[in-house]
Amino acid sequence: MKEEKVILVNERDEQIGLMPKMEAHEKALLHRAFSVFVFNDKRELMIQQRAMGKYHSPGLWTNTCCSHQREGESNIEAGRRRLQEEMGFTTNLQDTISFIYKAPFDNGLTEHEFDHILVGNYDREPEPNPAEVHAYKWVSLDDLKKDMMENPELYTEWFKIIFDKYYETIEQ
Repeated sequence: MKEEKVILVNERDEQIGLMPKMEAHEKALLHRAFSVFVFNDKRELMIQQRAMGKYHSPGLWTNTCCSHQREGESNIEAGRRRLQEEMGFTTNLQDTISFIYKAPFDNGLTEHEFDHILVGNYDREPEPNPAEVHAYKWVSLDDLKKDMMENPELYTEWFKIIFDKYYETIEQ
């Protein structure tokens, strides 16, 4: 299987090249990414626990799904594709805000991403891909905020950054 490439970007989100995903993470180069947040009608957020076999942050709780756009793919197209691959469903998404973050990991890799926040609604249960997702749950933002403060080690670095800085935007 050919390694997925990420889109290298500058600080204005302009494409400057392509690079294999692992190499970009090893070199901590800025690349385009997205994070999906799906809410139900009760305003609960669907979060997932990453599969134990993931190359970084295994077993940690995070947003509904996230990944990297492919060349020529819009943020919305990428979000819908990855939502189907990870959680087994798709829904309409809205491209809300974007920001740059950098998060180093214990394994020597670094996420340095120009991250686009995509928000959608869905009211049924997902069918998660066990290679990607260990578990999922619906949680209120208030309960999530409290648990993140009490147990930050249970959550991915990017999720904590997004939640802390962009809580009001995510909440809609």
